[in-house]
Amino acid sequence: MRGAITVFPDLESLSLEAAQLFEEAAHAAIALHSRFCVSLAGGSTPRRLYQLLATEPHRSKLPWNQIHLFWGDERCVPPDDPQSNYRMVKEALLDHVAIPTANVHAMPAVGDDLEEAARLYTAHLSDFFGGDIRLDLALLGMGADGHTASLFPGDAALTVDERPVAVARPASQPTARLTLTYPVFNRSRQVLFLVAGADKAEILTRVLAGDTAYPSALIEPSEGERFWMLDQAAASKLPLPG
Repeated sequence: MRGAITVFPDLESLSLEAAQLFEEAAHAAIALHSRFCVSLAGGSTPRRLYQLLATEPHRSKLPWNQIHLFWGDERCVPPDDPQSNYRMVKEALLDHVAIPTANVHAMPAVGDDLEEAARLYTAHLSDFFGGDIRLDLALLGMGADGHTASLFPGDAALTVDERPVAVARPASQPTARLTLTYPVFNRSRQVLFLVAGADKAEILTRVLAGDTAYPSALIEPSEGERFWMLDQAAASKLPLPG
């Protein structure tokens, strides 16, 4: 098994623990270098985490003016589209906390020139981090096909290792996307995978066994920590301890 793994009875208990880890990571990073930089995951699993962060006790305990939110990936749709990761985060979190607009670093995944959009976000990341892009925390999910962020099996974005942002055009998806690339995730101080649902169970066993046919298995922080928080359904096919 790869990385620290914790299994929870359901998504609610998983999300409660994830919110606590988020809060602890934020305070640790701010103590270290006066800000907390986190990339957010899309999809349905992390939504409850964002809702919890937007309510007490976390909302008051988090220093939002020192927290910077980035996106791990984004569908190439308008920001008010129901499929937009930004919209999901906005409705679940941003609309309910006092975070400065300048601290919200959404991906510019609109327009016809997606390569230019990737270049713009690359330039923004480089400027913000002074050329040394390193997240304090990367939140990630995993799809039933083993993808994470918008790193899908067989897509060309998997091979991009010289740029922090790539255009993904997965054949299995109806829209193109922007995604952070492996070098960014693997330089993170902490990576937290949130995985829920029985449809993930079979592939999860292969990912955790290190089967690199699945993109999630290739997220291995070189100098950081990786955590897996799973609900019981997602963990149902893992080998029993002992």
